[in-house]
Amino acid sequence: MRGDFLGGKMTKENLQYIENVKAGDIPWHRLTTAYKRATDFDKYFDVLFKMKSKEDVKEAGNEIAVNIEHQSTLWHATPFACIFLYRIFKKALNDRDKNPIAAYLVPELAELFVYIVEAVNIVENMEHPDPLPHFKDMLSEKYLWSEVYDEEEDEMRWDEGDVFPDDLYYSFYYYSKQVLLLLKPLLKQADDEWSKKLYELIKE
Repeated sequence: MRGDFLGGKMTKENLQYIENVKAGDIPWHRLTTAYKRATDFDKYFDVLFKMKSKEDVKEAGNEIAVNIEHQSTLWHATPFACIFLYRIFKKALNDRDKNPIAAYLVPELAELFVYIVEAVNIVENMEHPDPLPHFKDMLSEKYLWSEVYDEEEDEMRWDEGDVFPDDLYYSFYYYSKQVLLLLKPLLKQADDEWSKKLYELIKE
């Protein structure tokens, strides 16, 4: 099918999932990213959320950014990462006048979101299947990678091709954008260029 992004309004169940899921609920060590698995993502989110050390925030942010979007490709960890980055962005917006690290994070996160939305818009303009019905469906056991990481086994899986079923792969994009749509009303509070660009790119 082809059409606009939402394909209807977000369901109450998916919205509740986005608002309530905890980082500890996500099996990050079984989710793929551009270069590795997302094993340490919950630690990176904690660093970003605390906004204490600019050096630590930059390092954690970079680790997330290079792994959840690469050359307009999104990954299994991306939509779940977007949930926590969305929460961090909200906090940064609220704290930016009293915390210089929060002020630093607002445009940095907006820039990352721009790249994600641009990737989504590319896929949206192509033929694609329907997404999985629920956000949490992407964590079904059949879609998760092995419990114990084996680099050679992972490489073999990539080499086999057709790594993700079509509906799962499209869901990486669909649910990433579902999260970012929640940012749109918040972006009116931001005056940096990346936030303005993001506001224009997010189409309902």
